[in-house]
Amino acid sequence: MRTARLSMMVVAAVVGGLEAGAGDWTEFRGAHSASVANDATPPLEWDGASGKNVAWKAALPGRGRSGPIVVAGRVFVTASSGEPENRLHVIAVAADSGKQLWRRNFWATGRTLCHSSSAVAAPTPASDGKRIFALYASSDLACFDLDGNLLWLRGLGYDHPDAGNDVGMSSSPVVSRNLVIVQIENQGDSFVAAFDTTTGETRWQIDRPKVRGAWCSPTIVAARGDHPELLVLQDPQGCTAHDPATGEQLWAYDQPCGDIPSPVGQGEIVFVPSQGLTALKRRPSTSAAEVLWRSSKLDLGNASPVVIGARVYALNRAGAISCGSISDGEVLWRLRLRGNFWTTPVVASGHLYCVNQDGLTNVVRLPPSGTDNSSSDPGELVAENELGEPVFASPALADDAVYLRSDQHLWKMARPR
Repeated sequence: MRTARLSMMVVAAVVGGLEAGAGDWTEFRGAHSASVANDATPPLEWDGASGKNVAWKAALPGRGRSGPIVVAGRVFVTASSGEPENRLHVIAVAADSGKQLWRRNFWATGRTLCHSSSAVAAPTPASDGKRIFALYASSDLACFDLDGNLLWLRGLGYDHPDAGNDVGMSSSPVVSRNLVIVQIENQGDSFVAAFDTTTGETRWQIDRPKVRGAWCSPTIVAARGDHPELLVLQDPQGCTAHDPATGEQLWAYDQPCGDIPSPVGQGEIVFVPSQGLTALKRRPSTSAAEVLWRSSKLDLGNASPVVIGARVYALNRAGAISCGSISDGEVLWRLRLRGNFWTTPVVASGHLYCVNQDGLTNVVRLPPSGTDNSSSDPGELVAENELGEPVFASPALADDAVYLRSDQHLWKMARPR
């Protein structure tokens, strides 16, 4: 039956009139996976126990490793509950007050097996400014408008019943124009697919190699000049670049890559977590990737690299943040932070916010990012902010605030107005 095979439900609903703003945080790592909010000026200090610079905290109905996103004055986050986490949730709260605006609950249609360190609500949702796309480790992909009306639902496990791994999947979706793109790579049925943002219909799909486990997220590299948007996919076996409109492969990098941190692009360079950090040319002259440089000293743990101006930052498993030059990968300085990290750092107002798994945020003042390789002005740790709850989800930046997600709560850190 075609309806069952597609496992898609399209609901007649009108998309709300709210629109995303330039300062919104619309997906994992923000716009184009850059982890940077250029116009935000969040506080440098807060304390979860005393309430210092805590604007609000909102209770959540279940667990999750998914980060929050901020769209049109609303904060969206996913959660999973029940045993074995087969109850899925999407929650919307008002960004100014933390008041819950709506919550939608539905049952998982795919496998919900995952390690206790993860959750079924592991992927961070994404938005095109009018819709919210919520993906779960159960291979369920749901689309809501900003007012909580269900627009369509895809149970991808119906078409791919073998998709899954023993830990749980956590790759987050990305949006490119009128497509939402998901990367489902695992021990069983691996694929990448693009779905129409309006109807949920499959626009293209490509098979991917079976891998022991891959938790990387697809990355959209922003258009630049005559270079259109680029879709970059990574797994432990390598990295490929594609046309996001069609899925056509443009080039490949056939070297081992990280299985958790994801790539990031800026200008003419794609930075790939491989043998430390490897810089690839955005548009090589052949179908083989062109390596610009490789630095084993810019080693990464679970966090993805962050690029600001002429500098690239890599946070390793030991909690050391390294600053490198984007021109040659030379390490300019290194700073030891406190704790172990699952989250990717975010940047605002010249500061790097690094949240460890215990909920402590290390705030690092960054020196100006010029074009020279001078290391005379290293980064400086200026604050250590306790939350009081573990954090495994990368934060969001918007509205001059930092949004943090623990298993118990969604938090907004902002100066009093």
